[in-house]
Amino acid sequence: MDIPEDLLELERAAWAEIQAGQLTPDTAAAVQARITEVAAEAGVGRYELEMAVKKAVRHPDPEA
Repeated sequence: MDIPEDLLELERAAWAEIQAGQLTPDTAAAVQARITEVAAEAGVGRYELEMAVKKAVRHPDPEA
C-alpha cells in the first residue's frame, strides 16, 4: 500500500508522544483526519490503512 509521507510523519509524531505518555487530542485527531482523507482518496478501508500506517511506523521492515 502506498502511504503518503505526510501521513507517516503524523503517525511518527503521534507514536513519539504515545511513548512519552504525552499524546495530545490534537495530534490524535490530525492522524485520524488524514487517515480518513487518504482512505477515501485511495478507495481503501480506513481501518486497513490505519493498520498499515501503524505497522510501517511501529514495526518497519528492516529489509526495506
